[in-house]
Amino acid sequence: MDLTVVAYAIYLLISVALTIWVARTLSRNGRIFLADVLQGNEKLADAVKHLLVVGFYLVNLGFVALYLGQDETVTDARGLFEALSVKLGVVLLALGVMHLLNVYVLNKIRRRGVMEREQTPPVPPQGWTGTGDKGPWAAPAAGV
Repeated sequence: MDLTVVAYAIYLLISVALTIWVARTLSRNGRIFLADVLQGNEKLADAVKHLLVVGFYLVNLGFVALYLGQDETVTDARGLFEALSVKLGVVLLALGVMHLLNVYVLNKIRRRGVMEREQTPPVPPQGWTGTGDKGPWAAPAAGV
């Protein structure tokens, strides 16, 4: 069997396994973060989580498939390891970039939600009291 085909098989097995592992890890551990971003709406958090996982799979597995091709033939064990290290390194970088982009966008959404919540007063206004002549907040007397 040609070593180039062996390199392709190993690359596909490791890349697909890494993509699945990262997606499952992010999905499992990202639910709490999504619930916070979406202000406690659990159903919406689950739906968004599922959509993000599907998009993650599509983009990363598409990238793995496009990056499968190789210009030169692998002739020895050293070439096999070099080809695999370059290809797997690029796949790992792509997975990391996708993860960082997801976290960045969700954090922006979360910050906006936190800012909107902070603008709402915790207690509705009770009315205007005005200034009177009693108490430390009274207006200073004329001529003082």
